Amino acid sequence: MRATFKRVSGGMIGKTALALALSTGALTVGATATFAKEKEPKVEKASYSKEFVGAAAPIQKTMNALDEAKKKGADAAAQKALVANAPAELAAAEAAIKTPLDRMAAGGWAVSLGGTLNDVAMRQRGMQNMLDSGQVPAANVTEYQFYLGNFAYSNKDFPAAVKALTAVVAANYKDDTAAELLADSYSQQGQNAEALAALKAAVDARKAAGGAVPEGWFKRANLIAYKNKLGPQAIEWSTMMVENDPTPLNWLGAGQLVREFGQFTNQESLDLGRLLLRSGGFQNDPKYVEREYIEYIEAADPRRLPGEVLKVTEMGVKSGVLKANDPFVSDALSQAKSRIAPDKASLPALDKEARAGKDGKSALAMADAYLSYDEPAKAEEMYEMAIAKGAIDKDRALTRLGIAQLDQDKFEDAKASFAQVAGARAPLARLWATFATTQARP
Repeated sequence: MRATFKRVSGGMIGKTALALALSTGALTVGATATFAKEKEPKVEKASYSKEFVGAAAPIQKTMNALDEAKKKGADAAAQKALVANAPAELAAAEAAIKTPLDRMAAGGWAVSLGGTLNDVAMRQRGMQNMLDSGQVPAANVTEYQFYLGNFAYSNKDFPAAVKALTAVVAANYKDDTAAELLADSYSQQGQNAEALAALKAAVDARKAAGGAVPEGWFKRANLIAYKNKLGPQAIEWSTMMVENDPTPLNWLGAGQLVREFGQFTNQESLDLGRLLLRSGGFQNDPKYVEREYIEYIEAADPRRLPGEVLKVTEMGVKSGVLKANDPFVSDALSQAKSRIAPDKASLPALDKEARAGKDGKSALAMADAYLSYDEPAKAEEMYEMAIAKGAIDKDRALTRLGIAQLDQDKFEDAKASFAQVAGARAPLARLWATFATTQARP
């Protein structure tokens, strides 16, 4: 039936909200130039090896001169001219490292000098030396690791970035970009499953600490999963995102991702349309939801569920998404209006037939009719009867039983029904369960 009832006009049916729902800002990195100055160790000659003290004299003199120049307002060009020989001086000092304090001092100079020269590899090396020295106070280790990961990422040394940032994320570090840098460091190496696992660890750590999870983490995960065609992960993360922030755009994006990676027939499309209707997913830019209205109307079909088709089509026209003079829309309205009266008149006889039926097929059809006419209590009774009698698509009946219960604000009952759904409908049912959870919140 669906093949003969289709939109015949052009339009923006192919446009989705995925591009917007999955969009996330570019990663920005780069520790502040003031970090090195604030953290640079004070050299106490008695604490360092004689070899290092001798080799480090030139770089120490240069760095002291640089500090003075900065205090006097020297511009970037003047600062760079002042440290022209510093890389060689630093290398000589690094070659003479003997003790942990030697390594700490050399590392501090490398971080500072690298900032002046815009040499991120030098800064990475310096930060690594500082951490390897064992002289960083315990309270600052995570912060230093974050900077190390930051420098390594900028230097495209992604394995080093992963190593440093894994501990940072596990510690629930205050800078939210740490988790995204870690995930992208994995992705840059083609390790996308690991990237998503890292973001999941970040979410778990933040929740365990009672903090709010940044929306950017969900978007980053969705983007990684979608681009790399990781269907189960894309569905999981879109569901997590909408539970975290149930906005109309997130609902629309989550629904579209579930359909993108699901094996939907018109029956699954119908229940997705119902979810978008109830969750506010239709309350988005018309160019993003026209396709959804069409999918919903086609799946419901005015010859099967005329009341629901009329309601949804009129809503689409009223919101300006659909045009009443569009052949598809006008045909849907005409067919629905002509069928509602006889369809409603047939319900009592069909109800009696369903109750007398040996299997659940008639009860399931009766339940579908009641649900489409916004009679959830009657629909709930019939869905339960259909499931008890059997010989039906149980997952479809359970999904719609949950919808009928949710429409009566029976949120816990609805979630219990959705939890029993298996097979191709399971991701859709989980999304419905998430909606029930958001509706049950105070």
